[in-house]
Amino acid sequence: MIVFDSYAWIEYFLGSNSGKIVKNYINIEEVVTPSIVLAEIARKYLREGMEEKEVVKRLNFIAANSAVAEIDVELSIAAAKAYLELMEKAKAEKLKKPSLTDGIVLATGKLLRAKIVTGDEHFKRFNEVIYIGQAI
Repeated sequence: MIVFDSYAWIEYFLGSNSGKIVKNYINIEEVVTPSIVLAEIARKYLREGMEEKEVVKRLNFIAANSAVAEIDVELSIAAAKAYLELMEKAKAEKLKKPSLTDGIVLATGKLLRAKIVTGDEHFKRFNEVIYIGQAI
């Protein structure tokens, strides 16, 4: 089982080298996408001026090609803990503050005992992560 964050899906739609890695996982793994990732992707694309019809098409593609994990009580508590863990890591590594979405993604991966596919620097060096971003 694999969890995709916004970074993974955006790279997929870009068709980048990282996106090609994401595409391979879609073909061989059960994919999970936290529901908040859909909202984050929609915000990004609409902010950039993409037509709403195209945004809906992409979100529907995600929903058709992955299980959408909804936020419930268990995930909320796990996400709060994961966020605090990411905050400590960000401070230690002098990174910008992580988002609550980052906490939800990390918690989803941990709860499902799944790998997380991302290129977000907050996730570097976590055991749960398959990092597809720029190398250090």
